[in-house]
Amino acid sequence: MPHMNLRKILIPLLIVVLVFAAYRAYGMQGIITVSGGLVMWALLHYTRLMNVMQKARHNPIGYVGSAVMLNAKLKPGVNLMHVVAMTRALGEQLSAEGQEPEVYRWTDGTKSHVTCEFVNGRLARWELVRPAPREDAAPAQSAAPAGES
Repeated sequence: MPHMNLRKILIPLLIVVLVFAAYRAYGMQGIITVSGGLVMWALLHYTRLMNVMQKARHNPIGYVGSAVMLNAKLKPGVNLMHVVAMTRALGEQLSAEGQEPEVYRWTDGTKSHVTCEFVNGRLARWELVRPAPREDAAPAQSAAPAGES
């Protein structure tokens, strides 16, 4: 069974068990306390999402300051919101809307880019691509002869 499907079942089940246990232990006061805690948890997640999106709105879609640094910071299993928080930009979506896996790309000023693949909302794999250095960009060799002593 995929991890995401298990999460969709276990979290609501855990909430129901928690509310039931609170009712058994403290009656209606327990339900009110647990409900308040759940609302606070939801508001914290909503606030974090809004903060990440506000920071991301200032950068172009698919932009990252350094693709190499992003590549070094990525870890398997993190969610898309975590990657958006690291890059401070929404990724350029390469996959079709609603298609699994979801594929996003972030590109820096040197045209290096990181392509990330998310399966069930979690980072499964990623690839850093750096453009080949151009020959005309290499420093010119000096044609002057070495000095004699």
